[in-house]
Amino acid sequence: MSAAPRHGIGRRIAYHRSVARLTQQQLADAAAIHVGTLRKIERGVRGVSDSVLEAIAAALGIDPSLLQADREQASTRIQHALPAISAAIAAYDLPEDGPIRPLTQLRAAVDEAVRWRLAAQYVQIASRLPELLAELFRAFHIAPAEQRPHLAALLVAACRSADAVAYKAGAHDLSARLIDLMRWAAPAADDHLLDSTVAYVRTETFFAAGTHAVGLRALEHALDATPSPRWPAVIAARGALHMRAAVIAGRAGNATAADTHLAEARLLGDHVPEAIYSGTAFGPSSVRIHEVSVAVSLGSDHVQRALEVARQWAPPVDLPAERRSGFYIELARAQLWAGLAADAFESLKVARKIAPQHTRSHRWVREDAGTLRRLKRADAETLTSFAEWCNAT
Repeated sequence: MSAAPRHGIGRRIAYHRSVARLTQQQLADAAAIHVGTLRKIERGVRGVSDSVLEAIAAALGIDPSLLQADREQASTRIQHALPAISAAIAAYDLPEDGPIRPLTQLRAAVDEAVRWRLAAQYVQIASRLPELLAELFRAFHIAPAEQRPHLAALLVAACRSADAVAYKAGAHDLSARLIDLMRWAAPAADDHLLDSTVAYVRTETFFAAGTHAVGLRALEHALDATPSPRWPAVIAARGALHMRAAVIAGRAGNATAADTHLAEARLLGDHVPEAIYSGTAFGPSSVRIHEVSVAVSLGSDHVQRALEVARQWAPPVDLPAERRSGFYIELARAQLWAGLAADAFESLKVARKIAPQHTRSHRWVREDAGTLRRLKRADAETLTSFAEWCNAT
């Protein structure tokens, strides 16, 4: 999405920065942007993207709407875009005529959407994916035989990025339809690892429905169908499925299965470097994050496991923003269960700084911020602002 210069936004940023008694350098450091960029934004000579605006708001501890009075909130813009995604996939088998870019350009566009997903930039996905999906369907149906596997793989990746928006926005029916399209396209790609990717993403439908035991069986079936782990891509595919299985086993209350799958994921993670494999982050750091996820999934009796991980380790900054923010969101829940309200609030603020759109859309953030607002009295103004920002329950 283009970011046209907006003098009003720059003035509002400068005003709230002065209220917070921060220098431009201090705010830039807190928002993880270059100070020269901030200076240009405040002067109104440079545009500001959604991600930068939300990072600045998070650093200031305020609702982004206070800075973007002339712009819709990110959550509103995402909700408005969902019908366009739905329309784009409704005619997947009967696409309308239209332009089709060369395969190299389509691959670059899908790669960009994947980067947005990993960085939790849902507004960008919502605004760009409808047209990209429609174009990919057109290309797939008229492509020569030698290009169809490539286009099928691109369709799987594009649908996964669109699904990230739908699922995070609570549009679970749309999410399920996108996952069905992934399952439809994957066989044409002639890549068995894509089947593992689809199985990993499909778990969302079981999370949404609360059918955790069924989801665990589906993941174990996918593991049985995955090739033996003889090279890094397959090791990562199996490891990611084990991570996912550990979490959903925890949600099912099956501690034995959760521990077994987590141990398998840990073993596989020790054999590959942390990286993005087939669109999924996997490696030692991702497994460590899932140790917290599993502990929280198993319930309040297991919070010490999550707290112990956090005492010894923090996610490195080169991990995808969505995964890092998820670590702090789940850690906050464990801290809240342990009676560490102040620590829980700090974790939620860290999550917001890392990935504002992911944090704001997360159901647990709304629930926990609401609980904190009811329980906590210190720094009430900042806590109230955070609760209002995430529409706390």
